Amino acid sequence: MSRLAFLPRPGVRAKSLDPLAPVPLGDGDRAVAHMAASVLLGYPDDAVLAAVPTVRDAVAHLPAPVRDRLDGLAAALLDGDPGALQAQYVATFDLKRRCAMYLSYYAAGDTRKRGAALVRFVEAYRAAGFETTGDELPDYLPTVLELSARGGPDGARIAGALLAAHRDGIEVLRSALAAQRSPWTAAVEAVTLTLPPVDAATAERVADLVAAGPPAELVGLSGYGDPGTAGAGYANEGKDLPWA
Repeated sequence: MSRLAFLPRPGVRAKSLDPLAPVPLGDGDRAVAHMAASVLLGYPDDAVLAAVPTVRDAVAHLPAPVRDRLDGLAAALLDGDPGALQAQYVATFDLKRRCAMYLSYYAAGDTRKRGAALVRFVEAYRAAGFETTGDELPDYLPTVLELSARGGPDGARIAGALLAAHRDGIEVLRSALAAQRSPWTAAVEAVTLTLPPVDAATAERVADLVAAGPPAELVGLSGYGDPGTAGAGYANEGKDLPWA
């Protein structure tokens, strides 16, 4: 299930939410919280659902605001019908651009700039001694959280920088999930509680993104911005979906 290897409901418009006050955490507790969120934000297949009891045990000692959110989502996943959860997950994260878990999407949208942003994520993982595995793009939030949890001091520092640089996107995701009353809101909230406070400039960018959405210039992302491959492949997926 590891993603790393060594080397709004219809008609519901999201609104910008007030930032959550950070909860002080030591490095070990932050790693536990980020790994738990990484697992719980994954597609709820058999492997993820089988890991949920372990997640509940692991988060039991965390401060209440973080623990309660992660444990609440874990309980919802255990109590839910797997087929219904999977359908809800796809409808939320795959079919609603506002709920994208790809961090560079919010700042770069479907533009040529996003290819360069993805390259920076790949380089960041390599600097921490990791390569990404699987089919997800490197800016996938659960992968960044896994780097924070599993990457040791260097991985935690690098992942923290990635999360901080894309804090506006995380806040937009939180707002969109909350507008839909999604159970996965709790995991994103838990992550934001582990991050530094939102400054005024970031709050302004969040409000702008919630209102207008990311930049739009539809191009391919094959090769992560290689000029020879731009226009091919992935990124036109979802191009007809309205931001709102």
